[in-house]
Amino acid sequence: MKEKVNQLFKDKLILVMLVLGLLTLVAAAGAVTIRKGGKSAEESPYLEIRESEGVIAENEPGEYLTAGESDAEESVAEKTAQTEAAKAETGDARPFNEDLVAPEEYAAENPVYTPVEEAGAAVNESLVLNFGEGDRLLWPVAGNVILSYTMDTTTWFPTLEQYKCNPANVIQSDVSTPVAAPADARVLELGVNEEIGAYVRLDFGNGYTAVCGQLKEIPVVENEYLHKGDTIGYIAEPTKYYAVEGNNLYFELLRDGQPIDALDYLE
Repeated sequence: MKEKVNQLFKDKLILVMLVLGLLTLVAAAGAVTIRKGGKSAEESPYLEIRESEGVIAENEPGEYLTAGESDAEESVAEKTAQTEAAKAETGDARPFNEDLVAPEEYAAENPVYTPVEEAGAAVNESLVLNFGEGDRLLWPVAGNVILSYTMDTTTWFPTLEQYKCNPANVIQSDVSTPVAAPADARVLELGVNEEIGAYVRLDFGNGYTAVCGQLKEIPVVENEYLHKGDTIGYIAEPTKYYAVEGNNLYFELLRDGQPIDALDYLE
């Protein structure tokens, strides 16, 4: 009887040990699983989704051209050839702009510029310039003299708000009014001055010269000979020095380089 009890106790002990061993194995396996799961969660807490093919295009090697590659060079060469061909066709060789600009467009932005072929008299036409003391000048524009010649005294300049000598006669006129050459003349100079704007300097001969300022769209060129009455330009908007006086022609007459009163010579 005692032996049976001992045998029964041994069997139960073995069974308990087996159960404990099984539980230990199960616990160990669970711990490993939990550890692996935690590591995966730390690495990517978001659900991984495969990108569908073609959503984002990947760059293929050699797909893009860079400066200096053959296609780029051909494109530049082709554009240059087209530009040169256009210049050759139009006869345009002006260096002031790489792109082609029509003469009338450039003249609109640069009133002193006008192509030679559009000038009035031929540049090589020569006139005898013999203006003298008893000759009379044509009025370049018709209008009131709003500021008279005063070199022996001073006159009030409204825009400048000061008294000063005036070497010219300032003649009132409307914008775009044509300005006539007062006598047969040769064009000495074209220029732009801050005070009188675009101007033309004329030679009448025998030491008589004149300056016509406040002009635009000047159709003459230097060294061109003009007949009395030829158009030398058009009245422009006044410069800031004559804003109050308004639109006008600045007309200065000189003899041997010294200003004289043009009213003594005008018809």
